Amino acid sequence: MKGKKIFILFALLVLSIFSLVGCAKKAVSGGESKTVIMGLDDTFAPMGFRDENGELVGFDIDLAREVFGRNGYEVQFQPIDWSMKETELNSGNIDLIWNGYSITEERKEKVAFTDPYLENRQIIITLADSDISSKSDLAGKKVAVQNGSSTLDAIYKEPEIVESFDGGEPVLFDTNHEAFMDLEAGRVDAVVSDEVLARYYIQQKNPEDYRILDEDFGSEEYGIGLRKEDKELLEMINSTLNEMREDGSFDEIYEKWFGDNDK
Repeated sequence: MKGKKIFILFALLVLSIFSLVGCAKKAVSGGESKTVIMGLDDTFAPMGFRDENGELVGFDIDLAREVFGRNGYEVQFQPIDWSMKETELNSGNIDLIWNGYSITEERKEKVAFTDPYLENRQIIITLADSDISSKSDLAGKKVAVQNGSSTLDAIYKEPEIVESFDGGEPVLFDTNHEAFMDLEAGRVDAVVSDEVLARYYIQQKNPEDYRILDEDFGSEEYGIGLRKEDKELLEMINSTLNEMREDGSFDEIYEKWFGDNDK
């Protein structure tokens, strides 16, 4: 009899635990949770990267904190494999992609984009003493690009240029930082990269050691990517960014990272 009572008490305890877990899940799914998980490449300076103390900083980091802070959300920053960003989003591991995420027609098929919030170009960078001065000079050269980036999409819009590269294709790297390290070591001859990242990177080094070509692989705009069903969250982000432009806080964050308002 005693053993039966213990069993019943144990069963009731288990049911209580499952009930509590169910309530917790219901609270999250019912919209009571105010936490969003933002996926990013934590090497993409100055948009989102780690400082000398290992802390995540950057233009997009500051923007996100302000946007979600104004709306009572806690934002968690989740570094991801950039080549898997859309998969991470649509599988539910993250809630948005916000880290110098270029708007492209191909990506529009996979995610819902906010309004554009920053312009960018895909520029070509060499060392200052390089004999490369135009796209045509990339023939026979090793050209570095980040894998899974919009830069990669941009250069393949000019297949005849890509086919002229050494090996008939770009040298792919997981991060732009690794691409620049190989440029500096002489293992590649040029890097094609987002202008906002490249100019910030060069400024932190010695600008006189690099050359940015006049020609580029096109311009684009940055947006924030969300799941297509998350319409309310998308509208909230758009509305808050517009509000920040009107009250001057967007400009303040921009000046902190880029130094002027030419955007």
